Amino acid sequence: MSIQSLRTDDRRFQDLPDWPFQPKYLENLVGYEGLRVALADEGPSNAVNTFLCLHGQPTWSYLYRKMIPVFVNSGARVVAPDLLGFGRSDKPIDDALYTYNFHRNLLIALIERLDLNNITLVCQDWGGLLGLPIVPDMPTRFKRIIVMNTGLPIGESVGEGFMNWKAYNRSQPDLPIGQLMKRANPQLTEAEMASYDAPFPDKSYKAGVRRFPELVMVEPEMEGIEISKKAREWFSNEWSGQTFMAWGKQDIVFKEAKMLELKNIIRNCPEPLVIEEAGHFVQEWGDQVAVAALRSFGDS
Repeated sequence: MSIQSLRTDDRRFQDLPDWPFQPKYLENLVGYEGLRVALADEGPSNAVNTFLCLHGQPTWSYLYRKMIPVFVNSGARVVAPDLLGFGRSDKPIDDALYTYNFHRNLLIALIERLDLNNITLVCQDWGGLLGLPIVPDMPTRFKRIIVMNTGLPIGESVGEGFMNWKAYNRSQPDLPIGQLMKRANPQLTEAEMASYDAPFPDKSYKAGVRRFPELVMVEPEMEGIEISKKAREWFSNEWSGQTFMAWGKQDIVFKEAKMLELKNIIRNCPEPLVIEEAGHFVQEWGDQVAVAALRSFGDS
């Protein structure tokens, strides 16, 4: 049975500040027949290193506009997909379709279709909740991780900040995404605000946005908990790759204790780079994060 979806008009993506990247598209990924997934794919396809940049809610790959050029200039390939429901990717209209495994399996299918190897996973928010547990399932494809303001929930409360955000998101079926990003990042220009709004002409395009906070595994038996538990154990005992962690200190959801918990889970994770003025969307300071990560890895 085909999935009913919407596709944002390309004209809404004209003249995005600091986003010269032309979209590429993958169609009919296994399990997602009839849907089109958009991605930025920059740098040489035969590069030694591939940076896989995964966004969260309510953003899209535009969030990585300050990091992509730094990685490409190091000689790497950068792949930054838009999850279904976000960015230039198709947007199924049924809220209930969006589940943990719906997003997780999409990323697995994308990695396999592109046959990505020597991957540096770059993740924040849902990019981490989804991306980190994929590493144990494809350990030969991944060599490094850059982790920012995210976690591996296993059925316990993430804290008051998240519950307040979840309640607010639930009350906003037409979430004002550009305004939200501006409140979280006052330095954004009006054009950058508009770029975060671009994928969503109206609330019918925002099913994925509405659903993500409802999927965070804060109660027992939620989908994804066992996968996340397995990932915690694997990263504690078996992870042998390089890790770089950055933390936006003003984040009201992923506070210091949560980030240190994740640091202690990831074997041999060094002390995080703390961006004092950054909040949840630390990629808005992404150029300095990317430079520091490459230096830590010995790529620069």
